[in-house]
Amino acid sequence: MESRRRDMELLSNSMAAYAHIRANPESFGLYFVLGVCFGLVLTLCLLVLRLSCRPAPRPPARPGDLSEDDEGDDEDEDEEDTVDRAASESLLPVTEIPLESHGPGDGALAVNVFASAEELERAQRLEERERIIREIW
Repeated sequence: MESRRRDMELLSNSMAAYAHIRANPESFGLYFVLGVCFGLVLTLCLLVLRLSCRPAPRPPARPGDLSEDDEGDDEDEDEEDTVDRAASESLLPVTEIPLESHGPGDGALAVNVFASAEELERAQRLEERERIIREIW
């Protein structure tokens, strides 16, 4: 009996709301647009809050930097800047996977992650350049 009363009450309220909307379409449109605008402003505020509270990204530490002596020569800094610029100018994404984490029997396979031979050649040239610069240091 109680569920039937709730159903009738819901139906009655729905009919009253529909009748009010039919009588005042301008106010319904105004409230609808107001609700959409409020949702957009709230979403924008949350997005700005999320972006502003994000911690600053740290550059990954290279293994060679920890073992080398810091001399502070201007020439050394210029060469390092050249290496950094060459690495940043490269259009290829570099993903390094440490070899120590993969054992011989863990199923890790060598997979070519480059889409074309040209990208592979560029990556090999960049690696060779970095190896030469490390040898010079």
